[in-house]
Amino acid sequence: MTPELRTRLIARIRALSRPLVPRPTALAFRPPERPLRTRTLVFDLYGTLLISASGDVGTTAEDDVRALADALASTGLEAPARALVDALHAAILEHHRHARERLGIAYPEIDIRTCWAAAFQAVTGTIPPQVQLERLAVEYECRINPVWPMPGADVLLAELSQAGIRLGILSNAQFYTPLVLEALFGKSVAQLGFDPALCLWSWETGHGKPSDWLFAELDRRLAPGERPLYVGNDMLKDIAPAARIGWHTALFAGDARSLRLREDDPRVRGIEPDAVLTELLQIKKIIV
Repeated sequence: MTPELRTRLIARIRALSRPLVPRPTALAFRPPERPLRTRTLVFDLYGTLLISASGDVGTTAEDDVRALADALASTGLEAPARALVDALHAAILEHHRHARERLGIAYPEIDIRTCWAAAFQAVTGTIPPQVQLERLAVEYECRINPVWPMPGADVLLAELSQAGIRLGILSNAQFYTPLVLEALFGKSVAQLGFDPALCLWSWETGHGKPSDWLFAELDRRLAPGERPLYVGNDMLKDIAPAARIGWHTALFAGDARSLRLREDDPRVRGIEPDAVLTELLQIKKIIV
């Protein structure tokens, strides 16, 4: 990606983004029995450091079609929006099927650009240049999944970084996710204090959460004996795999849109987070 395109995409993300406010949940702050001893924190992004409004819009086929029609108009690409949405969903399903059956990946992750290319090939018989596909992916994503920084996220990251805490990211994400962070926080991932060695983006690996592979891969990057605190909003995708590998865990219950308790899912049976957070700044109260 050229610097010019990167700058342009960040500008579009900012232009398409609006402030969001988290919705309270029924859970209360629950600290651990004793403060957790760690100098490493690893975060989920969507629903944790970022408010995600995907539960408010983009939940019906008509929402998707309208969003794609607007995205196509913004990028200057021409294709029937409804057919292209259907083809995109079909390409994603086909990628997942192939990864499971041929590659043995239990929880596959896509590179959305590849799926957009397949969708255009199926609908129009041609594939737009990569630059246009990346622009379309951003335009569409910002419309169907609006995001905004969670309250206190910027202050927390700054204070943790200044205190010498190592910061990492393990998140289901796409190529544009680091650009979203830079657009909304005004700083690059590294400038926010994250150690690039501890940032694991699902789209780069082909594995998506709740894959144990992702957590094992990041665990291999830690120093011997290093036990991080992992913070996420989903019992299945975040807390369970982090607990299985032996990390400290904190369930973020700060937004009803994204809190996923998965109480009826047998895969989280017997799993309890070390702490429950309703505000990000509560993290400072549970670690030493």
